[in-house]
Parts: sequence; structure tokens; C-alpha cells
Amino acid sequence: MTDSGVPVRCPVCRREHLYAPPSYPCACGAPVVPPVARGATVTPVTDRTWAEEWVTVRCRTCGRRDQWPQPELGCGCGAVLRIPVRAVQAPSQAPSTPPQPQEPPQPQEPQPSPTPPTPPTPQTPETPQTPPATPAPPSAPAHISLPRTAPTPRPAFRPVPVRTARDAVTVAGLYLRWLGYEDVRDAVKRAPSGVRVSARGVIALIEPSVQPTSLRDVECVWLSAMSDAVSCVCFSLAGYEGSARARADSLSIPLFVIDLTGTPQPVNGAAEELIATG
Repeated sequence: MTDSGVPVRCPVCRREHLYAPPSYPCACGAPVVPPVARGATVTPVTDRTWAEEWVTVRCRTCGRRDQWPQPELGCGCGAVLRIPVRAVQAPSQAPSTPPQPQEPPQPQEPQPSPTPPTPPTPQTPETPQTPPATPAPPSAPAHISLPRTAPTPRPAFRPVPVRTARDAVTVAGLYLRWLGYEDVRDAVKRAPSGVRVSARGVIALIEPSVQPTSLRDVECVWLSAMSDAVSCVCFSLAGYEGSARARADSLSIPLFVIDLTGTPQPVNGAAEELIATG
């Protein structure tokens, strides 16, 4: 008989069996068969423990040892027979290599003892230095002169009360001089209405009547200024028509209204800019 089939006798009923142990796959793929012990006495299973349910089997191909179920056989009499297996022997130990004689240690030359580190010289704490006193800022002068490039401030305009049309023309001439225009010439009455006063670089339209300055008046003085390559400005006692003011704003023509105290008041942004720049 081989290990694949061994005779087994039931100790209870004395019946003979031919038992072939099962095969289990090893991790290497080879079949593993528990090595049944020939002629060993089988015992009926009366109680079960975890240690008795597993046996160690060694793979003949790769030598791997794993735990597999304990071989058992069921007899016809109802007894369960535990089939003993041969114990797996531990792998033989390879003969140990006799120790090689070691060479005696060579005497080492004495090394010079290291020079102990020089302890750091304690530093004397520095005396905190008093920061230099911040010099006091020089006192501001009582009067700061304007730079040479700055325009000389103009004195306040001295108004002239307006009682007649001639007074309105006079106020316009004085105001032009106050703004910085020179060589103001005599007033000249021009069509369609109003009086024109010319100076170096400007033509002024003065409307001394109680009628608002019209769009036509504004356009006419602007055309005259364009033909002479100068700027223009308008003065009025009664104000301006809406269309005239809108056209003056689009053409950047300064508009002023002369009140009864003889002080021209700016009406649009161009007039305010003219007062600021002169």
C-alpha cells in the first residue's frame, strides 16, 4: 500500500477500510497530501479541540509548511475515526562552519589627546548708548514768500455801483483789467445789440439793457473772436437766454452777470476758470 491508500481498522466495530487522504493545493500550485502514519492506531473522535483539528503538512515541492485539516474517516457504525499523520520534521541544520582564526589586533599608535576647547571669554555688557538728540526743527518764518513762478495774488476787485448803461460798460472794462488783460479800448456799439470792449487777446460783449442776452449775440461775438484769433467773454445785466447759455457752455465762453453793486458774478464753469487762472 502507498500513502494514497492505507488500511484502517475501526476500533469500535473492527471493520476494515481503505483510506485515501485528501489533497490540498499549496501556494506554489503543487498538491499537498497529509502523510498518513502506516500501522498507527486510529482513535474515535469523542470531543473536538482546536489543536486537534489541524495538522502541519510540508509541501514536497517548495518545502512550505502550512496548517491543513486533520484527516478523518467515517465508519458505517457511526464512529468518526481520526487518522494519525507523521510528524513533520524540522529542516536539517546545515553544519556550522568552524570559526576562522582571527588575527591578533594590531597595536594602535597613541593618538594625541584633543586640546580642550578654550572657554569663551565673557563679554562685558555694553553700556547702552544714548541716542543723539533730534535737532529741533527750525522755527517757521512769520511769512513765506511765494515762489517766483507763482502768479502774484490779485487784490480784491473794487466794484462800481451801476446806475446807467455806461456804468455797466465801465465795470466790464475794470473787471477785464482786474483779470489781467491790458490795453482795454473804448467801447464800440455793434449790431445786433450790446456794446463790445476789446483788449489785448480778448473781445468782451456787454449787454447793459434789461433784455437777456440772446443766442445770436453770443454766436456773433464768438465769430468775431475767431476771426481775430482771440478769446471772448460776455457780461450782462439781465442774464442770458437758455439757448445762449447752452451754446456758451459748448463753446467754453465765460459768462458773467453784473449786479447793481457793480460786481460781476460768474454764471458757468468757463467763467469760474477764468477767475481762477486770470
